[in-house]
Amino acid sequence: MKTLILYCITCLLLNSVALNSVACVDENPNVIFILADDCSYLDLELYGGPAKTPHLNSLAKTGMTFNRCYQAAPMCSPTRHALYTGLYPVKSGAYPNHAQAYENIKSIPHFLADSKYRVVLDGKTHIAPPSVFPFEYFKEFAEPTDRNVPLVNGWRYPQVFNLLEQSTKTGNPFCLFLCSNEPHGPYTKGDPTPYADAPLTPQQFDYHRKEYAKYLAEITYFDGQVGEILAMLDQLDLRKKTLVMVATEQGSGFPFGKWTCYEIGVASGLVVSWPGVVAAGSETNAIVEYTDVVPTLLDVTGVETPLGLDGRSFFDLLQGKTQTHKQYAFSMQTTIGVNGCRAPYGVRTVVGDRYRYIRNLFPENEFSIPVSRKLFENTRDVDVGTRKRADLFLKRPPEELYDILKDPYCQTNLFGQPEFSTVQQELTTALEQWMTDQGDSGRTIELEALDRQADWRRARNQPKPAKANDGQK
Repeated sequence: MKTLILYCITCLLLNSVALNSVACVDENPNVIFILADDCSYLDLELYGGPAKTPHLNSLAKTGMTFNRCYQAAPMCSPTRHALYTGLYPVKSGAYPNHAQAYENIKSIPHFLADSKYRVVLDGKTHIAPPSVFPFEYFKEFAEPTDRNVPLVNGWRYPQVFNLLEQSTKTGNPFCLFLCSNEPHGPYTKGDPTPYADAPLTPQQFDYHRKEYAKYLAEITYFDGQVGEILAMLDQLDLRKKTLVMVATEQGSGFPFGKWTCYEIGVASGLVVSWPGVVAAGSETNAIVEYTDVVPTLLDVTGVETPLGLDGRSFFDLLQGKTQTHKQYAFSMQTTIGVNGCRAPYGVRTVVGDRYRYIRNLFPENEFSIPVSRKLFENTRDVDVGTRKRADLFLKRPPEELYDILKDPYCQTNLFGQPEFSTVQQELTTALEQWMTDQGDSGRTIELEALDRQADWRRARNQPKPAKANDGQK
């Protein structure tokens, strides 16, 4: 009898906890997504790097830290299109840099249009056309680099505070994307002094030392931006009502990061906090992608996810209902359209639990953009080891394979070694199937990339008309 009573009491308690949890989830929570700009996640203190991130560290203690988050492309414009649409770049049409999506594509402001949510994007945009992204736009989170930002009522971002405050008064929730310019170069913010002797990673060469210190200072500056938003939530008592996501975007502009499909180029740091829903101090190695953010936010907000998205919700992962999410993550790089590009160098890649496979679509060409040419010039007269490492960035084989757990900076190519033949075949098949599903023809679609750039960018690419002949020689 005692056993039966205890069993009944336990059931009642579990049902009560479950009901309370569902009630919390169904309260139309607020959403804040904070995005850095060109930041290699392994440089953050949170992930063992030298850049101090006290606010992110604190946020992680209240939520979940992701170790395997990936974006669809290692450059700003395609990454942001994928983040807001839930689609990979070729399918949305936004695959070169300075891209624009097809006119019929929908994004998260459309999906939340019939809800109570106020959907705002504050800061860096890099998306087009406007009809595909009907956000309410603020500009203050992408700060100028040449002056200090004045405080308004104690805040650097008064529009953000007003939005949060209005929500507390009206009860209407918000979905807010805060997109920083940091730590995108040129590195002008923060104090680089503490980082003067920071150890270089495999991304940097000796000539990068001063620039690397400035870059680390900007990561700490970005962390301060995160801290100010968290302070607003605390002042308005909104923490428990708000799902907060902070992500680092693609890798930094140093070699092997941005513009490449190496692990550090397409991997992102991600911290998610929602007290009472996401377990405090938790960590996950589950594979998630930026394309998963939209369906996750729709799941969280109780809005039906439309058919046809490439991403899928990881809300169950956040709630601890599962420990896994995806078997693979896919990314691509289109070099045509990058400022200063001299030759096509399209790349496709897939990563699984341990290995990353990379296919270079134009291996006959040299990878030639400003960062690669600068590397070549600065490593002309160096030791053999340094020259060899630089050559890995400048000229690559058709196919590459890396053990990203042992070699996160992808320095040792394992492709072609017999002991990896099974994993090579598995990843090759997965990548080819993904490309087929996306309508990605590889080299052909790469050569058509300029047609997918935004109108303003294509206008800039047009040759200037010849001046009229005024009769003078």
